Amino acid sequence: MSVKKVLFLCTGNSCRSQMAEALVNARLSATWEAFSAGTKPAGYVHAKAIAALAEIGIAHQGRSKLADEFKAVDFDLVVTVCDSAAEECPLWLGKGKRLHHSFPDPAKTDDMNDFRAVRDAIEQAIPQILSTQV
Repeated sequence: MSVKKVLFLCTGNSCRSQMAEALVNARLSATWEAFSAGTKPAGYVHAKAIAALAEIGIAHQGRSKLADEFKAVDFDLVVTVCDSAAEECPLWLGKGKRLHHSFPDPAKTDDMNDFRAVRDAIEQAIPQILSTQV
């Protein structure tokens, strides 16, 4: 069985999509290869997102990327993770089944506990979502 590819897509690509990418690559790499991108990349990965991942043993460096970088990649699944339509969740025009699962943006509060809560929510929800995409 080949490894499937998933893209986590949001606006800034600095927190939620980065955490999802890191969690999948650290925990589910036998079956999934994860990528992340944004429509308006922040240009950095939020330090508290990296710290929240480090707390659970995941070393993630990441790079804030523009979604256009992946237009030619055939993904099996594209998951948007923006928490509301007001955040301008991007529309993916490339290949791949599309799903939406919102998570609140911890960068809005900049509170480490919010980064932990979102990390934990992603760690719980994303493996369940991916397990249904066999």
